[in-house]
Amino acid sequence: MTEIAHGTVIVQSGEAVLPRWWRTVDRVTLGCILALFAIGILLGFASSPPLAERNGHDPFHYVIRQAAFGGMALSVMVFVSMLSPTTVRRMGVLGFFAAVAAVALLPVFGTDYGQGAVRWYSLGFASLQPSEFLKPVFVVFTAWMVAASQEIGGPPGKSVSLFVAVMIVGFLAMQPDFGQAALIVFAWSVIYFVAGAPMMILFVVLGLVGLGGVVAYNNSEHFARRIDGFLSAEIDPNTQLAYATDAIREGGLFGAGLGEGSVKWTLPDAHTDFIIAVAAEEYGLVLVLIIIALYAGIAMRSFFRLMRERDPFIRLAGTGLVSLLTLQAFINMAVAVRLLPAKGMTLPFVSYGGSSLIATGIAVGMLLCFTRTRPQGDIGDFLLNRHGRT
Repeated sequence: MTEIAHGTVIVQSGEAVLPRWWRTVDRVTLGCILALFAIGILLGFASSPPLAERNGHDPFHYVIRQAAFGGMALSVMVFVSMLSPTTVRRMGVLGFFAAVAAVALLPVFGTDYGQGAVRWYSLGFASLQPSEFLKPVFVVFTAWMVAASQEIGGPPGKSVSLFVAVMIVGFLAMQPDFGQAALIVFAWSVIYFVAGAPMMILFVVLGLVGLGGVVAYNNSEHFARRIDGFLSAEIDPNTQLAYATDAIREGGLFGAGLGEGSVKWTLPDAHTDFIIAVAAEEYGLVLVLIIIALYAGIAMRSFFRLMRERDPFIRLAGTGLVSLLTLQAFINMAVAVRLLPAKGMTLPFVSYGGSSLIATGIAVGMLLCFTRTRPQGDIGDFLLNRHGRT
């Protein structure tokens, strides 16, 4: 039983927390995250001065704020990654209930900042978008419920998680925030699929999402306008999509050079939703491919480590978190090249945004915690031992 419980990895008792963390954490994934943050700061120097000038701030006002928010995000990431999976699960479940309450109260206490969607709480010195913090803790809560349902005599966790997902999608659609709602549905579907759900359930969910899209198109002028613009054969030259497309085309292979791009002067969201257009124009396809490779590296490293994990909760939560991170990155870049309708979604660790940066730091901290090397042995060893004893 000792071998089954602890595998063949030697536990170094009495080892300090920091050396143990450094020995067990996935340093390749950590390096990719730091590289993305450094690229974000570099692109901030290029994209944010025009915004600072329009708002009457110093040229690098938003770069300094991004560095400050990024520092907090990285600190939270390291702290969370040092915790045990059990502690992360407990904190995630408690955080989930707090985040749901915050999202539910947005219609009463939230603000739209003139953008037509009530998604933020105004704190005076900054704003808070609770849906950003809801995503990682929703993954933890769903993984916990689904994993518990697989135990003998366990609760109906799959049904509970589906009900909760539908409730959250309803709250987000009321804002409206269809992009974040789509991410919630995707995260739930990934966890449900990995847990061995019947394909028919996933097809039903996909059909309901399609039906919801039709309803949203017929009842939301904002949503319909974005879909019509995406499906149109011609791009309005005065839209953000047109500016971004032109910038990517002008960048070519190696770009125009640092500070030589022009799209940042015309794109209102050049520092957030369309940061990849700035990267393509000033640094070319080379930097864009580097950014894609970094996200792909995070995904592959995490999936390979999670494949060896025997704890169902860790396997499900880790898969949900890395899928959520990479899908958000894909959507952000796909919008810029008109593969998807505009969704108003940031590029993780690269775009400017306090809530987005800190929430992503929490999510990646959880992922690093779940993918740390633990004294458990590989899942294959466990299955072989169990098969041999039966």
